[in-house]
Amino acid sequence: MSQETRLKLLEGALRTVREQGIAKASARAIATTAGVNQALVFYHFGSVDELLAESCRHGARQRVERYRERLAEVSTLGELLAFGREMHQEERDHGSVAALAQLLAGAQTQPRLGPATAAGLDLWITEIETVLVRVLADSPLGEFADPAGLARAVSASFVGLELYEGVDPEGAERALDALERLAELATVLDGLGPLSRRAVRHRIQRHTAG
Repeated sequence: MSQETRLKLLEGALRTVREQGIAKASARAIATTAGVNQALVFYHFGSVDELLAESCRHGARQRVERYRERLAEVSTLGELLAFGREMHQEERDHGSVAALAQLLAGAQTQPRLGPATAAGLDLWITEIETVLVRVLADSPLGEFADPAGLARAVSASFVGLELYEGVDPEGAERALDALERLAELATVLDGLGPLSRRAVRHRIQRHTAG
């Protein structure tokens, strides 16, 4: 029963943040959403901040697990971005990225939320980095790209697009289109013959050195 109550509170916290925003995620609001007594927030988590922090980790674990097998099947940058577009739609409908964005915003004024929110985002970053290491391994871009940094940029963009889409849906769509065109360029590079690939590597090396 104790674990069931904790789960209700974790899910209730996420739903409250998604539907009402971080500013209205009080103990009373969360308990009402969860359908439990308000005192149980403090009994199980000690404070609202601790509940919100744990709910962030809980939600991220759930969503990452949902996509892990599908991410493991991605073999090109193009496939990764196509999947990202599909996932963006699904996560937007679910509201999980909106909740993460709210928690990131809350961490600016509630420092205790920072580490947990970063940990939740890191779960996504780890999965994306694993894919990038794999798909860039044989690409001319592989030896120059930083998969760890790129994974963070992709994850940050994913959250940013969720917020941007709320005020400019057309602009967010154009941003996704631009990313897909970059993936097409990477596909062209991957399809070059050995001599052309060496030439590309040489030009990139010269540019990087300069």
